[in-house]
Amino acid sequence: MPDRARTFGGGRKPSERPSKVCAVCGLPFAWRKKWEREWEQVKYCSDRCRAAAKRGAS
Repeated sequence: MPDRARTFGGGRKPSERPSKVCAVCGLPFAWRKKWEREWEQVKYCSDRCRAAAKRGAS
């Protein structure tokens, strides 16, 4: 099996994966596979927080 670069969360234990703080609710959230290619641009923990940011409310 080829050794691939693991710059983010892939192949790591959940406790070792990178995390961020949500810009709306302020809660921490961890790296997810679906965010693998766009982790640098992810700002919100959920669709609900992203919608709240667009509405301008928290």
